[in-house]
Amino acid sequence: MRDRRHPAYWGFVLHRASGVALALFLPLHFWALGQAIHGAAALDGFLRLVDHPLFTLAEWGLVVLLALHLAGGLRVMALEFLGWRHRQKDLVAASAGFAFGIGMMFLLHVG
Repeated sequence: MRDRRHPAYWGFVLHRASGVALALFLPLHFWALGQAIHGAAALDGFLRLVDHPLFTLAEWGLVVLLALHLAGGLRVMALEFLGWRHRQKDLVAASAGFAFGIGMMFLLHVG
């Protein structure tokens, strides 16, 4: 049985959970893009709906999920191709720090 207290386990869980959350988001994203097919008025109506602080917070969460999933995937690739198994805790911490940093940059409108 795996040790659930090890940071690598939580890195695995966060990578999988962020992937599932992003997959669940995709149909909503495609629906929103599809509003443009119905004309400018439909798209403008949708954009007025999402111009709300709650949607801004959700958008920030989406960016953090994307960054977390990217960083987790890079961590897995480093394990596979570079053999950094003894630095698991460092890789998990770097992945989390990367995702947090990207999320903060997005939240603060940096860039």
